[in-house]
Amino acid sequence: MQIHCLPPLLHNRPEQIAPAVERLAASLLAAGRRVAIAYADCGTYGALDAVCERLGVERLAGLHCYDVLAGAERMRGLLEQEPGTYVLTDFLVRSFRRTVVRELGLDRHPELGQDYFGHYRRVVWLAQRRSDELEAEARSVARLLGLPLEVLDTGLGGLERGLERLASPPRAASRACEGSRSSGSAACYGRQ
Repeated sequence: MQIHCLPPLLHNRPEQIAPAVERLAASLLAAGRRVAIAYADCGTYGALDAVCERLGVERLAGLHCYDVLAGAERMRGLLEQEPGTYVLTDFLVRSFRRTVVRELGLDRHPELGQDYFGHYRRVVWLAQRRSDELEAEARSVARLLGLPLEVLDTGLGGLERGLERLASPPRAASRACEGSRSSGSAACYGRQ
């Protein structure tokens, strides 16, 4: 198995995710590779599903990585309980100052912080690999936003199960496609 990464900052411009995935996946398929997409929808509003259908590949299930890590039901419950929830992953905890503060220009214009984050009421960190260092950084992010922090230990089980499903041989994995937007092995998998 080979992993081909796309820039994480694409999440700041979700309209660019599907075209970037399509370019990479199409080139790998043209080289005779089997392709699986390790993205949830990630704010593409179905554009990524359209790419998957066009190319005959499958992606991780879920609206976003939070569904992959914590489970869709659990995330739905958290957001119903408090719609003003800002969610962090381990990656976002580690990169917050670069991927959020710098990218949104808050390092140059901190006065915009209230415009961006004023409607949030709490921060929930979906801790995949909790450590004292990461917890301190998550608390720092919450302080920066002026919000209370809640920690939900998710581990990596949801991601591992999703990746195992994507990496399964087509015959065994085609059953996992049933009930998804793309059904049947031809719509879920690229060439062998």
